[in-house]
Amino acid sequence: MAGKAAGRKTGSKPEVGERPAPQETEGTVMALDLAPSPDLSPEMRAYFDKCREKIGYVPNVLLAYAHDSAKLEVFAGLYNDLMLAPSGLSKLEREMIAVAVSSVNRCYYCLTAHGAAVRSLSGDPVLAEMLVMNYRAADLSARHRAMLDFAVALTEAPWTIEEEDREALRDAGFSERDLWDISAVASFFNMSNRMASAVDMRPNRAYHGEARTLPGPGEA
Repeated sequence: MAGKAAGRKTGSKPEVGERPAPQETEGTVMALDLAPSPDLSPEMRAYFDKCREKIGYVPNVLLAYAHDSAKLEVFAGLYNDLMLAPSGLSKLEREMIAVAVSSVNRCYYCLTAHGAAVRSLSGDPVLAEMLVMNYRAADLSARHRAMLDFAVALTEAPWTIEEEDREALRDAGFSERDLWDISAVASFFNMSNRMASAVDMRPNRAYHGEARTLPGPGEA
């Protein structure tokens, strides 16, 4: 009797089954044992410092590439050009492409990191969850539906892309340069998804809690 009482919380039912272990404790970057290079360039060291100052941590994808300073510089340079440089696509639209592509590829790292970016930029955590699971469930404009349809088609069956697919983007209001940018962002994340999956890249724990609050009435 005493043993049963000890295992029971006052006023609650006894717990049955097995509780999962806590997930994603901070510290794991990837499955490969590759130490950061001691010879990171001054530019990359400054970039890491800027990340810590701006967001409070260095994204694990950058730490994963940090075993090779040259590869890190190429990756960071291409990422920043595609995602942050001037474009006919907003930053949010580029993040939406990243999430839709990563959803097809089931990339845990990129869905976590870029899902957080969509939540932050849109102020709508519901939109982010829809894009993570199935962008077709979201109430999207004709522009955004055409953009994500193209990015997903390019991900699932790139050999099927034809002029009618490009024409659908033009009909939705995208310029020739926009077509290039949509294609480049989608292509980059197909590469990034595969690298993240290959080395079991793990997202920073902070991403999980970012921008989760729903907007209040009239704030959306």
